[in-house]
Amino acid sequence: MSDDDLRLRRELILTNPIAQIAVGGDGRLALVNHRAHALLGLSDRDVGRPFQDLEISYRPVELRSHLSAVEENRLPVWLREIEWARPGGREPIYLDVHVVPLFDTGGHHLGTSISFTDVSRYRALRVEVETANRQLETAYEELQSTNEELETTNEELQSTVEELETTNEELQSTNEELETMNEEIQSANDELQNTNDELRERSIELSDLNAFMGSILGSLEPAVIVVDRELFVQVWTRHARELWGLREDEAVGAHLLNLDSGLPTAELQPWLRAVIAGQQPAIVGERISAVNRRGRQVELRVTVTPLHGSAEDPNGALILMEDLSRDHAS
Repeated sequence: MSDDDLRLRRELILTNPIAQIAVGGDGRLALVNHRAHALLGLSDRDVGRPFQDLEISYRPVELRSHLSAVEENRLPVWLREIEWARPGGREPIYLDVHVVPLFDTGGHHLGTSISFTDVSRYRALRVEVETANRQLETAYEELQSTNEELETTNEELQSTVEELETTNEELQSTNEELETMNEEIQSANDELQNTNDELRERSIELSDLNAFMGSILGSLEPAVIVVDRELFVQVWTRHARELWGLREDEAVGAHLLNLDSGLPTAELQPWLRAVIAGQQPAIVGERISAVNRRGRQVELRVTVTPLHGSAEDPNGALILMEDLSRDHAS
């Protein structure tokens, strides 16, 4: 390999937008790229120092034990959503830390690569989705309460009508009493109209909330699919259409396992059953391979979380699919 090729490889690592450092087989810091300089506060003076003497070896997460485990097991380690309260009172960020052993062509251990990916934005989006879900559940409960009140009012009105019919039969000769009873009927109708107006306002609020929820889900970078307890599709976002080639009107209302696409239903079905049945609280960050709508092999990071309504058991599940292959391609 020529010197130009070596320099090119070094510049490729140094300019990587993900913060990355390398620890040599001798336990010393061997390389720090530009992003790591800015994010982790490392400098070129730290290169060559024993890694265990550096603050980064134990903050934001204890890495020394993981380096030993990676070297011994020869397998990478993922540490997800590590909270880091940075110096200076700045707002904390969340990092995914990837510890990967490095080997030469002969299989000899050369050292370890450690990458720090800032996932604060994705975590914030997930929190927003969870907040929107709670708001939607609250609105649904309020609508259910309004429906029950309306049913009660309708029953009361029906009872009033029956009493009026009986009174009319008994008091045909008494116009004054009939007029009084008519006034009571008018009052009951006014109450019903007021109740109907309130129900209409509630329905408009729910419609606006559904539109707001759809906007939030559609703005997420991963593909989002929502299914009910029977695995019928309730929500199918734009990113899901781009990944699997099905329009929203083709997917919504259909059974997830019957969709004609490359969707990896064999892996998704047991996860969905476990989450909806309450056997697992969530499936987070599982990686699977599939074939997208263009026939291209893609690698996905999949998260499955339950949707809780007014009942104790989940009434469905939310699926997030992040196309890791697109990130690598870009």
